Amino acid sequence: MRPVRSFHVRPSLPERLRALDELAYNLRWSWDHETIALFRRLDRDLWETCGHNPVLLLGSVPQARLDEAAQDEAFLAHLDRSATALRDYAAGEGTWHRRKFGPCSAPSVAYFSMEFGLTECLPIYSGGLGILAGDHLKSASELGVPLVGVGLLYQKGYFRQYLTAEGWQQERYPVNDFSMLPIEPVRAADGEPLRVRIRMAGADVAIAVWQCRVGRVVLYCLDTNLPENSPALRDITDQLYGGDQETRIRQEIVLGIGGVRALKALKINADIFHCNEGHSWFLTLERIRVLMLEHGMTFNEASNYVWTTSVFTTHTPVPAGNERFDPVLVHRYLGDFVKQLGISWKDFLSLGRVNPSDDAEPFCMTVAA
Repeated sequence: MRPVRSFHVRPSLPERLRALDELAYNLRWSWDHETIALFRRLDRDLWETCGHNPVLLLGSVPQARLDEAAQDEAFLAHLDRSATALRDYAAGEGTWHRRKFGPCSAPSVAYFSMEFGLTECLPIYSGGLGILAGDHLKSASELGVPLVGVGLLYQKGYFRQYLTAEGWQQERYPVNDFSMLPIEPVRAADGEPLRVRIRMAGADVAIAVWQCRVGRVVLYCLDTNLPENSPALRDITDQLYGGDQETRIRQEIVLGIGGVRALKALKINADIFHCNEGHSWFLTLERIRVLMLEHGMTFNEASNYVWTTSVFTTHTPVPAGNERFDPVLVHRYLGDFVKQLGISWKDFLSLGRVNPSDDAEPFCMTVAA
């Protein structure tokens, strides 16, 4: 008989060990060997069993072991060193950016990517593109660059491979329990979970925003698996690179348009927007729409401004590695949006075509970017 519901009871952290939570929820531990050694010291075998996930570790370690650690002077000294090092690091004194440009009070660069490979226990990446994006955030943290990341939070990340008894390779997709990952929900001023909304193909989509601290940098992840969405819309962020072309264009609209709206809701006014691959290119459309609506610009004026404040990098510069959509599918999801921009549908499609006059050519996100 299958259980109706599962409950995970977390042990209570003694007051003297409260800093362990602070350390667990900042991914600086993933490249700081002193902090990794601290969590391993708490329970070496459990650290391995938990997949090097300190949040899951703290939720699984026996209460008796925590009480014992709270009385262990050597462990407490190690904890204090690691916590002090994290706080000093977060202050950002002496970073390259501060020495060269002085203090910066708010993020000025927004970095969008379909995947981020930050640590194995946060499986929202698949391969090289994600590792590149994850290293970009870590490098920005080390240099003190005032940057935020924007991505998607998948219920199922990359698959895990295993071999059957007959030797065949199979895949399984573990379901992520967000409460046991080093991420936290972003809350609005009233204390409720932050929501942003977009409309696609005649349906309203609610999007939750989660945050992951990566040293001095914050990564905001978008999630549509919410009760107020229909099952089809909840599945938008179900699986990285899963589903068909319709799922993919939905994901990219949530990432691009939803990501810009999330930053606006967070009152983050970035000066530069960086698209890591063409997946997030729809962010440029939302930026143009906002400039036209709030600043009275024409489409050409807004697009010129966006052009001068955008960065695009491609990771896979071969035809097979770049996104192409049927124009009929693009119209289903963006037809009404493009009307707000005041340009013709033909002119819009030309942005994503190598040969703008070829009506049979698919819409390519890389060409558009």
